[in-house]
Amino acid sequence: MPGAQAVARAASLLRLVTACADGASLQKLARDAELSRSTAHRLLTALRVEGLVDQDETTALWTPGPELYLMGTVAASRYDVTELARDIVRSLAVKTEESAFLSTRRGDETVCLVREEGPFPIRSFVLSEGVRFPLGVASAGLAILSFQPDHDVDAYLERHPELEERWGRRHGEKPLRTRLRETKARGYAVNPGLIVEGSWGMGAAVFDRDGRPEWALSLTGVEFRFGPDRLPQLGRTLLAHAHQLSSRLAGARH
Repeated sequence: MPGAQAVARAASLLRLVTACADGASLQKLARDAELSRSTAHRLLTALRVEGLVDQDETTALWTPGPELYLMGTVAASRYDVTELARDIVRSLAVKTEESAFLSTRRGDETVCLVREEGPFPIRSFVLSEGVRFPLGVASAGLAILSFQPDHDVDAYLERHPELEERWGRRHGEKPLRTRLRETKARGYAVNPGLIVEGSWGMGAAVFDRDGRPEWALSLTGVEFRFGPDRLPQLGRTLLAHAHQLSSRLAGARH
């Protein structure tokens, strides 16, 4: 279809812009979208004319535009689950004393929607609102992927042979399949510093009314807080909150 490639590239840039809370440089956006600087700049300029992105006059960083807010407000009435989930995420943060998150599945990625800080003073900042990870990389995506049907897991891995090259040897197909089996058997995912050394994560899938894993609750923190003496307790608390949210979402009209 004529123009489809340009639309896909523009959409990719929009996702990258919204994932950077403080703004993103042209160089970073072009690199992450795998575009030339000139192509990225041309598309960003067109998006700015439509109000979908903006550019800071001082720093030249690209940020989400006002039209995105208006679109998001309209879409929220159908897709937003954060108001239903926020108190549960907050409770998870308070009870575990760690940073707690709600993420949603979007295609082959997870997107963080809510972050709540626990009272423990040392925190991990791997994840924040708007940040995306491929399924199976961060603990939220690992939890979601582990409860997909086997044929969907196979298809996902076939679509993304680049995971090992981009995220490291421990994200190759064999170790990833091992973590998926362990997650399904245990009920929750554990990420032992695979993204940032010393920063651990845990995730539990949240299911819709049809039993599909469409969201996940997760925790992140420093390694010594996730030792073998504390991990099972954190897992039970995480699963209890995930079950509570699944039940709430199943009863809501979405």
